[in-house]
Amino acid sequence: MLSRRHLLASAFAAPLLHAATNKVRLGGPISRKSDDPRELAREHRRLGYSAAYCPDVELNDTARIKAIVDAFAAENVIIAEVGAWKNLQDGNPALRIANTQYVTDSLALAEAVGARCCVDITGSYSTKAWYGPHPGNLSQKFFDETVANARHIIDAVKPTRTKFAFEMMGWNLPDSADSYLKLLKAVDRKAFAVHVDVCNVINSPRRFYDNAAVTREIFHKLGRWIVSCHAKDLEFRPEMNVHFVEVIPGKGEIDYKAYLTAIAGLPKETPLMLEHLKSPAEYDQGAAYIRKVASECGVQLY
Repeated sequence: MLSRRHLLASAFAAPLLHAATNKVRLGGPISRKSDDPRELAREHRRLGYSAAYCPDVELNDTARIKAIVDAFAAENVIIAEVGAWKNLQDGNPALRIANTQYVTDSLALAEAVGARCCVDITGSYSTKAWYGPHPGNLSQKFFDETVANARHIIDAVKPTRTKFAFEMMGWNLPDSADSYLKLLKAVDRKAFAVHVDVCNVINSPRRFYDNAAVTREIFHKLGRWIVSCHAKDLEFRPEMNVHFVEVIPGKGEIDYKAYLTAIAGLPKETPLMLEHLKSPAEYDQGAAYIRKVASECGVQLY
């Protein structure tokens, strides 16, 4: 007979067993400038989006928050994410405190607007870029501080309808499905979840060429905790060392059939958000490619 400890460990790592919903909410940034939440929500629908990044709003502006919630609900456009792109591991103690407060406020905003999540990366010890590589980013110290940061932010807000999540990165923990699973267990908070950007974990030629298997592993191991996903693509530029470049979906080699099928197999509808493109035309092109692949593999976008 299996011990209770073994059973719990097995249950935590068990694969996703839900049937595919075959529905994925596609979203992305919009270029329309307006202070009217109704116009913003309708613009998402005009572009064929059913998911949105949170419009600009201050946490204390309760009237505008309500207007955003009502306007987007009326158009059946969900707020997928509140982005909180700050370095929680900044080497300057004052900046680290300020950044932590910013992310905490962002989680509170996500709770107020009913977003699927507030998302950040775990940060970096780099002094060259707030998200940059550093040998310490793969250390036990970095992991332990990340656990403390996540607990502190979640415990300060105590969200009940949104989640706090980190993006995986190729040179910062968590950098794989297994390291994120370890982080989930260590943080040990119901409000802690998973955000997926497949491109972010492609950090070697082996992973690049086998990215469909990487995708399947992520969703197999982490599916029940995934709340939102990002959409872009990667091209392998031939140089004297490994160099991947973000490109428009369809212009690289990320297997979108595997990606869309995995998202559609999650237990509830999940947003897939286009990002990092240079113009409305590029976003239209990327969205068209994703819709084409979705149609080919029987995944419904709406």
